[in-house]
Amino acid sequence: MTEKPSLRAHAGAILSLGLPLIGSNLAQMALHVTDTLMIGWYGVAELAAVVLAASTFFILFILGSGFAQAVMPMVASALGRAEEAQVRRDTRMGLWLSIGYGAAIYPAMYWSGALLLALGQDETVSALAQDYLRVAGLGMIPALVIMTLKSFLSALERAGVVLWATLAGVLLNIVLNWAFIFGNWGAPELGVEGAALASVGTQILTVLVMAVYVQKHPLLARFHLFQRFWRPDWPALVQVYRLGWPIGLTGLFESGLFEAAAIMMGWIGTVELAAHGIALELTAVTFMCHLGLSNAATIRAGRAVGARDAAGLRDGAIVAVAMSFGFGILVVATFLIFPAPMIRVFLDPANPQLDAIVAFGTALLAMAALFQMADSAQVMALGLLRGLHDTRGPMIIASVSYWLIGIPASYLLAFRLNLGGVGLWLGLVIGLTVAAILLMWRFWTTWPRAIAT
Repeated sequence: MTEKPSLRAHAGAILSLGLPLIGSNLAQMALHVTDTLMIGWYGVAELAAVVLAASTFFILFILGSGFAQAVMPMVASALGRAEEAQVRRDTRMGLWLSIGYGAAIYPAMYWSGALLLALGQDETVSALAQDYLRVAGLGMIPALVIMTLKSFLSALERAGVVLWATLAGVLLNIVLNWAFIFGNWGAPELGVEGAALASVGTQILTVLVMAVYVQKHPLLARFHLFQRFWRPDWPALVQVYRLGWPIGLTGLFESGLFEAAAIMMGWIGTVELAAHGIALELTAVTFMCHLGLSNAATIRAGRAVGARDAAGLRDGAIVAVAMSFGFGILVVATFLIFPAPMIRVFLDPANPQLDAIVAFGTALLAMAALFQMADSAQVMALGLLRGLHDTRGPMIIASVSYWLIGIPASYLLAFRLNLGGVGLWLGLVIGLTVAAILLMWRFWTTWPRAIAT
């Protein structure tokens, strides 16, 4: 009889899987930060254009990444059932759908200038953003392929290579940016197009490294992932599609909540918007940690479901939620005790509005401390539910919580009750708290049925 794993064993398994995923998430953030920083050295209009274009690219990427993310629980469950052929089928069709989406969405990026103008953006900035997206859009397919291979490798509990590949990508991106943005080392000076070209080059090389690793590694070659890659597998494609499209929309709803918050904060004032941006950057870093633990929970839950291991699923979920909760408490303490020093890192000491931004940012970080626990709970519940292959219900919960509750609450508190930016963030707290409660309730009431079916 197999001995039941202890809670400490579950914690060790989640940490060994989650830490590299957290590292790769933070490295991915560093990739975007270096782009923004280096184009900021080049010009103000170029910086505004890249920020706008990168935000557009990110939204389209989030929408299409659902198919790649669906591969993670599907592969984990197939491994739990010891069905190695299904691992190949699901991953391959995840790659198909990711490639198809990347190709289909490219025209929207190629002709993005007209759309940005229609949304009221500056003409010069819109033109530069379109220049960026016409090049960066070529990287959508490799970016989604990277995400799919990351899901495949993570489900096989080989997330370490994902971390090292992402870190190498950050260094390569810095080198290519230095060459193509500014025209160093004999390269042409391309400005925003150079930043986009550097990103595409980094993505292509990262894909090649990961593909070679998957193809050549002795423990991975047995899956024959790219053998007869051109052959369709319609049943597997339909399964990945059905699980993946709600994941993409869920991500879109959540990112849309914070995009709407940024737009409304801009109505309040420049100082408030600057503080909002800094506070969001700090909360995004902590969210990457919760997301890594959530991904680990998805894989562990998927394995347990595939193996019909009810005790393993229950105990693993308890440990994952407790670990995320514990990290959330540390973040809350940090945000409440050291808000000003963290905010000042982002600001020029000579900035005449420094004190005003720090004061307002401190108030926002107090609100961020309030929603930290809710944010950790909702992303952990989403991860566990994906391990159960439950994505449509969570999508509906996310749409209601974020768009029908969170955004209206932010607007009412900020502008009707005259609470300003603090009220706006309090609305985010409300939306995230509702999502956390409903998603956690859904997981703990449905997991026994997932094991039984």
